[in-house]
Amino acid sequence: MRTVMASMKAAFFLFLHWVLQHALCRHVAVPAGPLYRVAGFPLSLPCAVSGYEGSRTQDFEWFLFRDDAAGRQMGVVSTRDKGFPYAPFQPRVTSGEVRVERDSGDKVRLIIQRLRPDDQGKYECYTPSTDSSYQGNYSATVAVKVIPDTLQISYSRSLTGQPVAEGASLTLTCSASIQSEQLTHLSITFGKRGGAEGSPSGAGEEVSTVREIISIDKLLGVVPGRFYKKRYDDGEITLEKRNGEGGQGVYMMKMTAVQPDDSGSYFCEASQWILDPNRSWQKIAQRTLDIGNLTVQQLAESLRVTSSPTGEVTLQIGSPLILTCEILGLPPEVNSGLLVQWMKRGSISSDSVGAGGVEVEVAQMTPNGIVSWGDDLSRASGGSMEKAAEGKYSLKLFSAQPADSGVYRCVVSVYAGRRNPGQSVPATLTQRSEGVTVNLKTKDVLVTAVAQLPRGPLLKRGSTVTLICNTTVTTTGPAQVQVHWLRWPIPKPVIKKAPDATMLKPPAPPEPKLIASLMYNGVSNIYINHSEISIDRLSVNSYRLRVHMATTDDQGMYACHAEAWGQDPHGGWYRTGAKAESNAVNVYLYARAADLLLIPLVVGVSSALFVGIVIIAAVTCCFMKRLARQRARK
Repeated sequence: MRTVMASMKAAFFLFLHWVLQHALCRHVAVPAGPLYRVAGFPLSLPCAVSGYEGSRTQDFEWFLFRDDAAGRQMGVVSTRDKGFPYAPFQPRVTSGEVRVERDSGDKVRLIIQRLRPDDQGKYECYTPSTDSSYQGNYSATVAVKVIPDTLQISYSRSLTGQPVAEGASLTLTCSASIQSEQLTHLSITFGKRGGAEGSPSGAGEEVSTVREIISIDKLLGVVPGRFYKKRYDDGEITLEKRNGEGGQGVYMMKMTAVQPDDSGSYFCEASQWILDPNRSWQKIAQRTLDIGNLTVQQLAESLRVTSSPTGEVTLQIGSPLILTCEILGLPPEVNSGLLVQWMKRGSISSDSVGAGGVEVEVAQMTPNGIVSWGDDLSRASGGSMEKAAEGKYSLKLFSAQPADSGVYRCVVSVYAGRRNPGQSVPATLTQRSEGVTVNLKTKDVLVTAVAQLPRGPLLKRGSTVTLICNTTVTTTGPAQVQVHWLRWPIPKPVIKKAPDATMLKPPAPPEPKLIASLMYNGVSNIYINHSEISIDRLSVNSYRLRVHMATTDDQGMYACHAEAWGQDPHGGWYRTGAKAESNAVNVYLYARAADLLLIPLVVGVSSALFVGIVIIAAVTCCFMKRLARQRARK
């Protein structure tokens, strides 16, 4: 047993010695080979040293063993000796074509800017010793194979530089191929170079920007550029590959609708990739082909929206109103979607037509031809919105009413290059026409209203409250009155405070509550549920409101509002805009006689019960005390 333990300890110490020896020994590392690179393109060979002693900045020397040099060693470049390169490399080192770049003190890269066929061979990275003892490895080698350049790239049609309308489609075609005995992959990138005013330094010079639009990567995946991802997701930018003649791949990039930011110089870039033995992808060749310049002409420079008739229009009530919107300057080659809206501001209720109020939508036609009406009163009067011709849209109100007066504008939203845009797609450009002022000749209408509470017995809880609204309408032609009953709560009495008390701001008066309405066409509407209410018309100018089984919640100040309606020549009714508010009538409900008698009855019974209980308790207490004394005497 002791022998086995001794053997295990010996083996452990040997292993520990080996680990420490290798951990503290110099080690030089280069990538695993062979590495295949293309002639005429850069070569980058990393080399790193670890486990060394001395300065953190180590020196490196590179040697080449050419395949055709029978194993002879050639000095390439050194970090410590300028005279180190052999004659074939001396001019290249002097010009900077061959050089060593440091990543850190113990990591460097051998850079050969333009690889030559005779650069093929085995490269050795050597590190001169700075250690106190010679341990580890001081060099490492990697084989480099130089393969011929077979990357080809071309285009079928270049950009002419002529302005392209905003929203037009753009198609760019690029062909590329490689003929290599090694397994290499091809990637294609379409990009754009553009200029932007201003610079980070604030000098104001032009700054060139390069943006990748879309690519097919080395694994045949489509990758949009960072600034074009949303357009790619929306299907506005696509890239597809087709098989061309002679084994070439044909790559087609399509933009469905160009934007002003798309102006610039376009290029196609082809790259050749190879998978190194360490399982990392390396770009070994690349070519860029300029396709031409693109200038996008902005839609705002040509688009114009007009409406007719122009200026001011005056109509008789009941006459048809016809407005036309014309869209000019749309490029015919661009298939754009149009959202056309008719907006109106102002009405007869304003002091002057179009002087105020919120602009409301009268009607709209979506890009797919669907017409919808807004919340404006014109929908009730009847009308239509149509596409009269290409670029012309008409709004027709069959019977204009005073409420249709105001300032009309045509608002056009253009979706350049998008015939049927989604709801989340913003408009390319929105323009408004000049306003058309529409006036309607109205009749002079005067309306009055008086509210009263008929005389009768005192109003008590549970009785029926009757209110009368008497109206008068002075006008020419048929007229009707629309009556609304409103109620305010009874105001609370004001309590005067001492002079030194803190003065508080008086509370705002309560808002009235709409109780019931009788429309001009005889339809009644009740707006509260907790009371039994009816409204009817007693005569031509007299209207009645009744509250059945009234409760304390029905108390308050009542008033009626009258609104005059007129009739147009076609028999349709319209608001004249004439209104009147009546005086306020107080409604207070008294308690019933039965309620008044109930209070003393309840008080009397309660008092009698209380007195009886007290007497019984006193008698019982005295009797018990007397009985206790008699028992004590015995």
